[in-house]
Amino acid sequence: MSDQETGLEIAIVGMAGRFPGAADVDELWRRVLAGQETITRFTDAELAAAGLSEQERRHPDHVPAHGALPDVDRFDASFFGYSPRDARLLDPQQRLFLQIAWTALERAGHLAGDPDRLVGVYAAAAASGYLLHHLFRNPRLDSVSEYELMLANDKDSLPTRVAYHLDLRGPAVAVQTACSSSLVAVHLAAQALLARECDVALAGAAHVLLPTGTGYRHEVGGIMSRDGHCRPFDVRATGTVGGDGAAVVVLRRLADARDDGDTVYAVIRGSAINNDGRVKVGFTAPGVDGQVAAIRAAQEVAEVDPATIGYVEAHGTGTELGDQIELRALTEAFGGAAGGRCALGSVKAIVGHLDVAAGVTGLIKATLALHHRVVPPSPYCTEPHLELAGGPFRVPTTPQPWPDLGAPPRAAVSSFGIGGTNAHVVLQAAEPAEHLADDERSAHVLVLSARDADALDEARTRLAAHLDANPDLPLADVAYTLAHTRRTFGHRLVAVAPDARTAAARLADRDPALVRTGVATGTPAGVALLFPGQGAQYAGMGRTLYRTEPVYRAAFDHCAELLRPHLDVDLRTLLCPPGEPVPAVPELDETRFTQPALFAVEYALAELLRHRGVRPAAMAGHSLGEYVAACLAGVFTLPDALATVAVRGRLMQAQAPGSMLSVALGVDEVTALLPDGVEVAAANAPHLVTVSGATTIVAAFAADLRGRGVACREVRTSHAFHSALMEPALAGFAAHLREIPLRPPTVPVVSNVTGRWLTDDEATDPDYWVRQLRRPVNFTAAADLLLGERYALLEAGPGRTLATLVRQHEAARGATVLTSLPADRTPTGEDDAVALAVGRLWLAGAGVDWPTGRRRMPLPTYPFARERHWVDAYRPGPVTLDASEPVTDVPPPTAPEVAAAPTDEPYEVVRRIWVDLLGVDEIGPDDDFFELGGHSLLGTRVVARLRDAFGVDLPPAAIFEAPTPAALARTVADLVRPAPAVPDGDLTDLLAEIRALSPESLARELHLARHEEGNPNG
Repeated sequence: MSDQETGLEIAIVGMAGRFPGAADVDELWRRVLAGQETITRFTDAELAAAGLSEQERRHPDHVPAHGALPDVDRFDASFFGYSPRDARLLDPQQRLFLQIAWTALERAGHLAGDPDRLVGVYAAAAASGYLLHHLFRNPRLDSVSEYELMLANDKDSLPTRVAYHLDLRGPAVAVQTACSSSLVAVHLAAQALLARECDVALAGAAHVLLPTGTGYRHEVGGIMSRDGHCRPFDVRATGTVGGDGAAVVVLRRLADARDDGDTVYAVIRGSAINNDGRVKVGFTAPGVDGQVAAIRAAQEVAEVDPATIGYVEAHGTGTELGDQIELRALTEAFGGAAGGRCALGSVKAIVGHLDVAAGVTGLIKATLALHHRVVPPSPYCTEPHLELAGGPFRVPTTPQPWPDLGAPPRAAVSSFGIGGTNAHVVLQAAEPAEHLADDERSAHVLVLSARDADALDEARTRLAAHLDANPDLPLADVAYTLAHTRRTFGHRLVAVAPDARTAAARLADRDPALVRTGVATGTPAGVALLFPGQGAQYAGMGRTLYRTEPVYRAAFDHCAELLRPHLDVDLRTLLCPPGEPVPAVPELDETRFTQPALFAVEYALAELLRHRGVRPAAMAGHSLGEYVAACLAGVFTLPDALATVAVRGRLMQAQAPGSMLSVALGVDEVTALLPDGVEVAAANAPHLVTVSGATTIVAAFAADLRGRGVACREVRTSHAFHSALMEPALAGFAAHLREIPLRPPTVPVVSNVTGRWLTDDEATDPDYWVRQLRRPVNFTAAADLLLGERYALLEAGPGRTLATLVRQHEAARGATVLTSLPADRTPTGEDDAVALAVGRLWLAGAGVDWPTGRRRMPLPTYPFARERHWVDAYRPGPVTLDASEPVTDVPPPTAPEVAAAPTDEPYEVVRRIWVDLLGVDEIGPDDDFFELGGHSLLGTRVVARLRDAFGVDLPPAAIFEAPTPAALARTVADLVRPAPAVPDGDLTDLLAEIRALSPESLARELHLARHEEGNPNG
């Protein structure tokens, strides 16, 4: 907005809903553009099934129409922690609103339960027809208390229920002004944002009319339509048609939304509410003066000229009196506007009158109209009301481009409630977001998660379809949104792609190379990076990353420049040569080049991993690799580390040639067979050792081993590292190290020498690094240490040498052991491999600090399960229950699980009570009451039933202290068991001792006695 434009400046950053004939807001907009009515016409069979008698069905004034929602009996109970029994008691309006509130936050890109933001809820629901027609005085629910029924169905509990389940800490306010409730909720939420009572606000409502599927009785002079159609502002209009639905918008202060990269659909410039008072003919009648006052107040707050408003989403019920009064009020409030300049419409013609949810549904329609710059059509209005003639309004019957009125596109929304509470909101189109620089990464990580495998697969399908339909979406923003604005669940998927079109194809095809799924069974202690040593190198390692990843390229360039004084070749000419295929590079077999080259690649790779969100909690390296770990941990500065590695490589290169041999035996077994002149250079795995020595002696030893049937393999190397042949290099290396400042590590590093954590004294001692060159590499102990402390291990270097060694440990079973760069001649690209490695860490449950700085994108949201949780309406007479899902509070007595249990078996009694109250058929001895959907109120009923069953004084808190059937049964059994008889003399002495104790001492003795008996409840 320009500097002179003020108003409220509240951004609409998210929307969600379910509407008749429309599963979500996008489908609603398509129906609006098509002018497609979504009112359901019930068949005679459907009316009969709903309970209407033939006489009612045949009545001439009966209209079998309603804007019905399908599956109002369905709910994802387990997602929100409800037991099946409690889910069946919960008002379907509240179930519906719970799900769309979650959906709206996800669509807006805001994490439910974000501790850094106060999120408020302003919501409404209609009176619960479910309570009235399905639950109240239903004899099948005799054991359900009235308090439970009210708590599950009272509309006042809707916002606090949402705040509880979504962990929202801002205000939670129930708004009840009849049909204008949800637009009043929007106004109140905007005011709360301005007052900084919250940082994000949900505003909306839910309405489900029950019993469903019946239609209504038309009454002359009433508000319900004669023909089952709602035609606002048309001379043929005879009234409105009811509808079910739920809708919610997510609001933020505009400045905050812009700063955080939210998608802003429209901006609320002004809003106002008031009441007609007594200036009207009756309580239920609308009033001109009140509507005019509300509209003008909103315009004044918005500081806009009504002549710049191009569209009004009216209350528009299609009733003769209501439309006439609304047109008069609008005309008076927009008095200075040119004739027919402003378009008029009402979403009620499409979906029906959604009662308390009507206002926010109209707001969503107007918001989408501004967002798409389209004036929506009203094709039903073929004969406009006479009040429109010559006035400022017209009712377009086809979609039209937004008119140029000399100001930013603007719209307004009205909603009026029975009783006279009027609400009006002025909207303005959002300015285009500032362009973000294109993300140069060639491989983006997309992450999805769900509570179960079916939901995860549905989420994958939805995302693939969305990306396929929107191939120009910036995938960096998509990846950011998925990683930062979604709750993480156990079932997970990760996919890697360069752009939206490719991502869609890979997700749809389930490309096994770049799309992985898994179940995170725990949380690793952290990520430990493993840096390989000499022998892992290959021509062209890191070349693709150098071309495609700016962070890697910058780090590698920095290393190459720092190495210039120490090498007579630029590393970039060795590792990043042009042309395909990658040419052979003989220099990489020379230790003086190999070691600096490996260090530069691994250091740059570690920097790339850090940029992608991998923060190592520990590090280990193999020989040369320990220098990379030490540098990253701050022991060496980067210039000193590179200088040291260059000196080390040059000195080792200058020593006499030798050979190395990999032997498939343990250290002790190899040591017992070693000839003079050959020694252990590295303990790599429990049954894999590398030995080192003069070439002729090593060759003879290899022949001897093969003769014994021991597998062994020559290592591709020019020298006998970590052997006596390296000793001439030690003095020169020690002299260099004495000139290098060394610091304690800031991140734990495993020592090659000891296989334990590198101590501060070792890290800062030059002699340690001299010993590290000469002594054997104890990688086996290092791997055992990291595996024992449950780190997720990631090899940060070329190939998979160290990962292969780690996997040979027994403790590696079930551990996360990954690689980040492909081995030589592996077809998967380096950029894809690194991205997939990061994704697979997250897949395994490791924490990844995903990159920030991108925009939130509206993406497909969580696919809730649609399981039936319903109590059928009670009708006196024979009742047939759904055998597949009993709706009674007490399970059918024919089921074996509910057979009467003898009172001398506390466990079985406890289990039966849990089955009864939780509605869960299978309960094991160690199942947790609260994880099964139990809560404190239900816990008191468990305790009450056990008291009745056993006649024991069970404490009210017993369910909290013993939340499993087995534990609770033990508590009951201890109370049932008779106390041991105490001889009179002993009792007298005991009472005397008790009287002698102070209150504090007595309390302490009782506490100790309880715990000694294994029963903290006493």
